[in-house]
Amino acid sequence: MAETLFAGVEMGGTKCICTLGSAPHDVRAQQVLPTREPATTLAAIAQVLPGWNARAAAFAALGVACFGPLDLDRRSRTYGRIGSTPKAHWSHVDIHGFFAERFAVPIGLSTDVIGAALAEGRWGAARALADYAYVTVGTGVGVGLVAAGRPLIGCHHPELGHVRVARARGDDWPGHCVFHGDCVEGLASGPAIEARSGMPARSIPQDSPIWDAVAHALGQLAHILVVSVAPQRILIGGGVVSAQPHLLGRIRQSLAASLNGYLDLEQLRSGLDRYLDAPGLGTRAGPLGALALAADAHAAPGPPQRA
Repeated sequence: MAETLFAGVEMGGTKCICTLGSAPHDVRAQQVLPTREPATTLAAIAQVLPGWNARAAAFAALGVACFGPLDLDRRSRTYGRIGSTPKAHWSHVDIHGFFAERFAVPIGLSTDVIGAALAEGRWGAARALADYAYVTVGTGVGVGLVAAGRPLIGCHHPELGHVRVARARGDDWPGHCVFHGDCVEGLASGPAIEARSGMPARSIPQDSPIWDAVAHALGQLAHILVVSVAPQRILIGGGVVSAQPHLLGRIRQSLAASLNGYLDLEQLRSGLDRYLDAPGLGTRAGPLGALALAADAHAAPGPPQRA
C-alpha cells in the first residue's frame, strides 16, 4: 500500500524548508528557501507546493511549523497570526490564512519548536515518552513542551526562551533581546552570541569564554524546566548547538551545578548524559516537525481548516 503523502513547511528565522514525504525514511522532495520579507517568502513557498502536487501524488495534508510567537487559540480572531516578533516586518502576518486560502487540505499549524518536539516524539529520541521538552538554540531560543502526550498550550504556547534567569557572577553584558535584554534568547541565541563576540557562533573556538556564559544561560533554562514541568527528557538542538556540540556537556555541567544536589532523581545523578541530550533526528527535527503536524491534521476528525 502506498504511503499517504504530506507536505510540510518549516518557517524559521533565516530559512524555510519545504518537505514532501511521509516519514524520515520517506522524504520525496525538499527545497530550502531564504526567509525574507513576508510577501516574497510566502510567494516562494506557494510556488513550490503546487508544483509537487502537479508532479507527484497529491499531498493529503499540510503542516506549517512557524517561528513565533504565534496565536494558536482557534477561538481567537487572530488565530494563525504571528504576534510581536523581533523579525522585521513579520509581526501580525496571517500564516494560517495564507495557506488555507490556497490549499483545500487539512492544515496543521504550530510553532517550529513544537513541531520539532512532536517529530522527536513520533520518530526520534522522545519515542515512548509522554512528557518531554525540546529546546532549539538558533536565530532565537524556543521550547516545545509535550505533557501527557500532547503539546502544552495554555492561553498561548510557552515562550521560555524569553524567561529571565540568574546571571553568571561578574557577567553584566546587557543582552541582545529587543524586548527583554538579558533573557535566555538575549544571552544564548545565535544573534546574541554574534553581537557579543563579533563573529558567528559557528566560527567561535571551543575554548572561548563566551561559551561559559551561553552554557550558564541554557543551564538556567534547563533548571527551570526540571523544577517546573519536570520533563522525562530534555532535548537541545538548533543551529548553534549542532555547530558547537561541546555545548551539550557544558549545559549539563551548568544544570548540575545550578540544581546543587536538589531532587534525588536517578536521571540527574547518573543519567544526565541521556536526560539532557541532542535530538535523535538531529538537524532534521525541524523539517520533519512540519510533516508530523500534517500527519496529525490528517488524522484529526472534521473538515479541512479554513481561515
